[in-house]
Amino acid sequence: MSDQPLKPLRDPAAMLDKTLHEWGGHEDLWIFGYGSLIWRPDFDFAERRPAKVHGWHRALKMWSRINRGTPERPGLVFGMLSGGSCQGMVFRIPRQHGAEVLSKLWAREMALAVYDPRWLTCHTPHGPVQALAFTLSRKSPSHTGTLTEEEYRHIFEKSTGIYGTTFEYAHRTFEELQRHNIRDRGLEKLLRLLRR
Repeated sequence: MSDQPLKPLRDPAAMLDKTLHEWGGHEDLWIFGYGSLIWRPDFDFAERRPAKVHGWHRALKMWSRINRGTPERPGLVFGMLSGGSCQGMVFRIPRQHGAEVLSKLWAREMALAVYDPRWLTCHTPHGPVQALAFTLSRKSPSHTGTLTEEEYRHIFEKSTGIYGTTFEYAHRTFEELQRHNIRDRGLEKLLRLLRR
């Protein structure tokens, strides 16, 4: 077992600076949540709306070596991969709290700088907003590629990280999506398969 702390492949601080610069701080900050941010945002927000993004979809295809697994036994978390569409929630953070919220989000989501933060057009019942979303490249070493049913079953049964198990994470996300009338057929199928 390695005692070496995991090192990010890129510089999270430089990526945060770039994102803060792109946002500019002149308007309220919008964040798009599609996984645990929906049920555990960990920040105060002024408004939350259902939202849909085109060109990206939610997929349980990102290795988690801290939050839902370990370096020896990685778990899984959601990433947003290109293609399709994704329903989630957007959160509006008042401008004066935007930088502080981004810093907190970075500590949680970008410790290993795996995600590619991106400003995406999110369609809401009150019109489109530009929101920050954490996307995943298929070229990333943290992208799982195609997993078999057996591999998913093994990960769901064995992988645990500082926030708990992969199964709990997937199930909590599924329940919260249902609560907001958001259907994710891929996740439904996966959880059904694992209940067999």
